[in-house]
Amino acid sequence: MSTTKKSKAKKQVSPKNAKAPKAKAKSKEAKPKRVSALDAAATVLKKAGKPMRSQEMITAMAEQKLWTSPGGKTPHATLYAAILREVRDKKGEARFKKVDRGQFEFVG
Repeated sequence: MSTTKKSKAKKQVSPKNAKAPKAKAKSKEAKPKRVSALDAAATVLKKAGKPMRSQEMITAMAEQKLWTSPGGKTPHATLYAAILREVRDKKGEARFKKVDRGQFEFVG
């Protein structure tokens, strides 16, 4: 009978909480805050002074260089839903008012 010796190497296990904290890189230049689609839509409606559809608002926002879609296929649908959400959630404090099917105006 032949026997072989197995050497058991112990693995060094570090505690889970002993990870070194990662240093956060702070940029010296402050990045300008991006304008949201809702803020840009409020600005466009305020300037227009009349009710607009979401597709018209998207076009006007791009022309005035306030906001452009980051690559979405239907930014007008996203804007429409966001405006409806604000009207529903903020009720009397909402910046928008639905005046007709698919049309909104700036309330202030």
